Amino acid sequence: MARARIPLLLCLALLAPVYALAVDAPEVHGPSTMVSGVYLVTFHLKIVSALPAGSTITCRARIAPNPAGLDLRNPLPGVTTAAASGQAAVIGPTATCAAEIPFAWTHASGQDGIVLSYEIDTVSNSGSEPVLLRSSTGQSIGVVLLASGASLSLNLAF
Repeated sequence: MARARIPLLLCLALLAPVYALAVDAPEVHGPSTMVSGVYLVTFHLKIVSALPAGSTITCRARIAPNPAGLDLRNPLPGVTTAAASGQAAVIGPTATCAAEIPFAWTHASGQDGIVLSYEIDTVSNSGSEPVLLRSSTGQSIGVVLLASGASLSLNLAF
């Protein structure tokens, strides 16, 4: 019986400081505001090797509020990911692809910007079936919350 109590007491002793820190942690409460608008994410691509004739480049971008400022104990309603896609215009060794992303969510006080994730794909359409030639992704890139209608540009070698 004494052996069973030792692990239990040890567990409680290890959890006590964590509980004390959580109890003393300041809670961030403040006004929340509804924000909405349109992000224009433009990808400027430097194409590093020639593409087969008939190839297409597509871009997809997603934005969401940066979770670093969210109070996970009191989640805010209306926080959803916004996404859009586009097709690139290829001119010689460069391409430009834009994704216009409308968004609307509740912005908590203390919330720090947004996170951006993207995917860029090159597909060859020269055969009977489309073939993925190249793909590039970026996940959870922190971005400041821009004013509605502002644009964000990314330069990538592709």
